[in-house]
Formats: sequence, structure tokens, C-alpha cells
Amino acid sequence: MKKGEVDIIKISSEEQSFPFIGNISAGFPSPADDFLDSPIDLNKELIKHPSATYFGRVNGDSMVDMGISHGDLIIIDKSLPVANGKIAICFVDGEFTMKQIKIEKDFCWLVPANKKYKPIKITDENDFIIWGIVAHVIKSF
Repeated sequence: MKKGEVDIIKISSEEQSFPFIGNISAGFPSPADDFLDSPIDLNKELIKHPSATYFGRVNGDSMVDMGISHGDLIIIDKSLPVANGKIAICFVDGEFTMKQIKIEKDFCWLVPANKKYKPIKITDENDFIIWGIVAHVIKSF
């Protein structure tokens, strides 16, 4: 796999719940938070359109300044509308890439979030589609 590509995987629709402890204080601990809440189903929380949703694994560092790093898991929703400023999975000249969309009057830019890389101007000569919009990023530490 080449640097900057995204591995895309179809989601499982199997329901699975996990223990949920509620809101976590990022300040001082609260003694009232010492109990478990109802279980949480991550599919229901993160996947709004199951038939249009895919997982992807980030490969590369072109989006690090937006907090998206190599190895992160992304949730891609193909049903979300394309809009200026959205982070999109694009198919450009035979390869998948993830960039921020900048729409201008007669063309589109794919803008990286890392100064090491230059924006990509999409023209009529490119084989190009916006394949889906990044809905969530899941990080590992």
C-alpha cells in the first residue's frame, strides 16, 4: 500500500453493547460518577447510515494537523453531503486519499493538513470522485 492511501473495510451490522460509565470529568473527580450507566452500542452511537458506512485505516501523515494520524481508524459515511471544509475520502486517478475539500467556482482542491504536502488541484483531466465523508476518527494511544 502506498503512503497516503486508505484501507477501506465494510462495517458489521452485528449489535454489540459495552459497559458505559457515563460522562467522565476532565477536571476534579466527582463522587456521584461512581456507578455504571446503561450499556452503550457503538454501532448506534457512531453509525447513522449502516448501508452507506465503511471503516478505513489511515496510512500516512497528510492530515496530522487536523489530529488524524497514521494508524487511526476512520468511519466513512457515503451518504453525507459534500461540503466545503469537510474531510473526504476521494478516489483520484486510481488511488484513495483523504483530504479536506475546498470547493471553488470551476474546480476543487484537496487540501492536506500537513505543510509537508501541497494541495491537489482537481481538473477535468483527473479521474475523480468524492467517495465518502469522514464522520468519525477513532484514535489509539
